[in-house]
Amino acid sequence: MVDYRIDRRSGVATYVQIVQQTKQALRLGELVPGDKLPTAREVVEATAVNPNTVLKAYRELEREGLVEARRGLGTFVRRSLGAAPADSPLRAELEDWAARARESGLEREDVAALFTDVLAKHFQAHQAHQAPQAPPAPQTPRTHQAHPQGDPS
Repeated sequence: MVDYRIDRRSGVATYVQIVQQTKQALRLGELVPGDKLPTAREVVEATAVNPNTVLKAYRELEREGLVEARRGLGTFVRRSLGAAPADSPLRAELEDWAARARESGLEREDVAALFTDVLAKHFQAHQAHQAPQAPPAPQTPRTHQAHPQGDPS
């Protein structure tokens, strides 16, 4: 089950936070196909958000094909995302790195900025190499058409 944590000072819409946290749980394998999401009432009780906000988030997840609402039963996960299970050895390395960063005196925002910068460098280069190249536009023969006033421009 997902424990939604809403940060009202983040500047990110509440429904977007719910969507992001659900996707995070899907990526980490904390939610798998067939799992039931908390009911809107449960999320409202845990977070004190408006029920319509929760429903909006669930509709967005459904629109993306990640969950499906079953009338009278709840909302269920349809598919997973990514391949970064919570027990990955990479996670352990990242945990160690984060602990060292904190011990060295870095604040959360400093660590986030550093990590985001490194991610951007590594994944921009990776995506640039994998970006599909659009085929060149077909060349059509140019025909000269007379302009109504005889001006060729």
